[in-house]
Amino acid sequence: MNPPLAPEDVIRATRVWIEHAVIGLNLCPFAKAVYVKEQIRYVASPATTADELLTELERELRYLAQADPAEVDTTLLIHPQALTDFLEYNDFLDVADRAVRRLRLAGVIQIASFHPDYRFAGTAADDVTNYTNRSPYPMLHLLREASVARAVAAFPDAGEIYGRNMETLRRVGVEGWPKPAGAGRECGTDPNRGPLSDP
Repeated sequence: MNPPLAPEDVIRATRVWIEHAVIGLNLCPFAKAVYVKEQIRYVASPATTADELLTELERELRYLAQADPAEVDTTLLIHPQALTDFLEYNDFLDVADRAVRRLRLAGVIQIASFHPDYRFAGTAADDVTNYTNRSPYPMLHLLREASVARAVAAFPDAGEIYGRNMETLRRVGVEGWPKPAGAGRECGTDPNRGPLSDP
């Protein structure tokens, strides 16, 4: 078994991914502002099991709900040692959504999903469109619903982000994709396309 990655290395790789893929390819026009203002909370989790990750997720949901949005607008809960298998990770997303509801944060916080092996239903594993949700490590992106709504309202062509992202992905291709790679559900992926195990 490989030794655990140092938290600072996990966070550094995640920041490089944001800079080069998410912002660098302009896949998420909403990301740059919170990144530049340092309003992203990065949590490199030591969790190795789904139960440990759930405990941390609930703690981070409470933290974000109570934090000042001007200080912490969004949280990346990165878990390089837990749910490394995408299908197991994908199953956990239902658990994560139930935690949001159990904490009475539905409509307040949403969770976007990222994984190195992310795969949408109906796509081949090497389909470049899967890269919209591919990240250097498995992670859960906790977003304030109000912040997402404001960002969408301020961006007049929000409905066209998905189409532009697909054009960018096909132009760049897997070979030309920044490493590590990824982008986000709230930033121009098709809301009607679910992950691999969705019906």
